[in-house]
Amino acid sequence: MNHDFLKNIDNTWSLFLDRDGVINKRIVGGYVKTPEQFEFLPGVLESLAFFASVFNRIIVITNQQGVGKGIMTEAELIEVNNHMINQIGKTGGRIDSVYYCTDVAESPHNCRKPSPKMADKAIRDFPEIDTKKSIMVGDSITDIEFGNNTGMKTIFVMSDNNDEITTGLANYQVTSLYHLKNLINKQ
Repeated sequence: MNHDFLKNIDNTWSLFLDRDGVINKRIVGGYVKTPEQFEFLPGVLESLAFFASVFNRIIVITNQQGVGKGIMTEAELIEVNNHMINQIGKTGGRIDSVYYCTDVAESPHNCRKPSPKMADKAIRDFPEIDTKKSIMVGDSITDIEFGNNTGMKTIFVMSDNNDEITTGLANYQVTSLYHLKNLINKQ
């Protein structure tokens, strides 16, 4: 796996991030339904403050079928996302926008990753985004497939909670956003 593309990152690049398992602790078999349940992973806030100085756009792309399943409401999801954005802002980071899909996986023609539909919305909202100068960071195969489907570079976040095999699918693998921050900072 080659991470030479990290040497080319400047303020014309965009960073796309999955939420659960990348920014915050994933609730295995469940959903983050309240701000109190939202727990940032170690080093994430520091990393996002650094990324804010490097990337032109920072976008969160997240599948949230808990809403489609009736386990939580869209208003609860928005409250959790707003809490995340506010906490990141307090530490010098930023999220330019959050795109979420509440469709259930079984729904035909859904907008869930790996579909490029959420990236299409981001590009409509931020026309300066160039997918060839974008990185998708995620902790599941669907995140990596989403990045690949949109022409982005892809980085897989390995964790104890995922046993996904991405060999050959992702451009690079890291253990956390903090690990990625350190790689970019050394370039």
